[in-house]
Amino acid sequence: MGNNRTIRASALALAVLGTLFVGQAAASGFQLREQSVKNLGKSNAGSLVGKDASVVSLNPAAMVNLDKNTFQADMTVINLNAKFTGGGTILNNPGAPLTGGNGGDPGDPTPVPNMSAVFPMQGALEKLYLGVSLGAPFGLATKYDQGWVGRYRAIESDVKTMDLTLSAALKLSDGVSIGAGFIWERAEATLTKAIDFGTAICAGSGNPANCFNPAYPFQPQALDGGFKVKGADNSIGYVVGAQLAPTDRLAIGVSYRSEIKHELKGSLYFTGVPALLGSDPRFVDGPGGARLVTPSVTTVSVKYAVADNFRVLADYQYTGWDSLQDVTIKRSNGTIVGSEPFHWSNTHFYSLGAEYDLSPALTLRGGIGKDKTPTHDTYRTPRLPDNNRTLLSLGATWNFSDALSFDAAYQRIDIDSPSINLPVDAAAGNTSTLAGWYSGHADLIGVSMQYRF
Repeated sequence: MGNNRTIRASALALAVLGTLFVGQAAASGFQLREQSVKNLGKSNAGSLVGKDASVVSLNPAAMVNLDKNTFQADMTVINLNAKFTGGGTILNNPGAPLTGGNGGDPGDPTPVPNMSAVFPMQGALEKLYLGVSLGAPFGLATKYDQGWVGRYRAIESDVKTMDLTLSAALKLSDGVSIGAGFIWERAEATLTKAIDFGTAICAGSGNPANCFNPAYPFQPQALDGGFKVKGADNSIGYVVGAQLAPTDRLAIGVSYRSEIKHELKGSLYFTGVPALLGSDPRFVDGPGGARLVTPSVTTVSVKYAVADNFRVLADYQYTGWDSLQDVTIKRSNGTIVGSEPFHWSNTHFYSLGAEYDLSPALTLRGGIGKDKTPTHDTYRTPRLPDNNRTLLSLGATWNFSDALSFDAAYQRIDIDSPSINLPVDAAAGNTSTLAGWYSGHADLIGVSMQYRF
């Protein structure tokens, strides 16, 4: 019965880790860059130096670009299309294949809302700018079919982060500004997976060969149960930035967003526990938690006006995913029940874009980007079948009046086909292998409104 102990520990570990390993993010890892539809239309090139209220959370120093009170609302729908091809076996036995289909398309259209407002001060405070934003810098959602071949690794993952950012900027001189913001972040997660109680019982019977003896009453995949974990936490961080515009044509912005550390606390729920294990305290619902650190993000943006109506833009972003080397799982009494490594690497993102003012009322834009994945072949899981990405974007702004404008954008993300090759890992409670590859892409459509008064 020793294997049951590792099964329960792994259930919590993988569920908490599921907040990290899921694929409905529009950037590599579980990062979201959809704070601005205008930025979406140029693959985020020039994201820190625009006349866009989203700079409240991206680069507070750029709030000085807005000379009126400005309110902005953005909505982007992310639709991941993915298909898994592959399978697995029980306990490394090629003659005992996992049952189930390919899981279907794990990604449903998911809306990502963001709102922001900037307020230039007047009179003696005219060089001061204040801003507030509400948005989602990290988050994801996937759902596989209940009986799919990888159900013991992941079924449903729903993770949300929501940031409230309060920022201030100071205009030091013409073309030079600095800014900083306070971030309050709420993180919530609901994760599910299946548990192979049949394998847990036969492997823990003292004679693992029972798992391959048809006469034994408890067989692999014959007693599937379910596991669910829900957790949440509030934490704080900060963002700082600067903007330098030495001429009317050139602007350079830089910003740094801090790590935000969460101590996720929640409850574990088990379903379908066989009567043989019904009194086992290791499968009783109860509290648990783990530490989650969202990464630091450093960004540099450049904008250059080639002509009065034509601008070229660029972005470079460095994301500190090395904050996610492992997650240690603890019970509510502090007892460590397991640690899961995943060894993510820091990533680099590059983008180039352009804007063209077709008329005073209409601006067209486009961009291309390259986004590296933090994952590795050794540790990649079906919760995040991520790989390097190529972004292609188109967008437009319609200035309805001096006070009101609307934006729309489309982005296509092509993902290099990732592979997974997961072995049996008794220490983590994984009693089956899973190997295969994914094909897929993501489509993003966004609309926004900006009102100046």
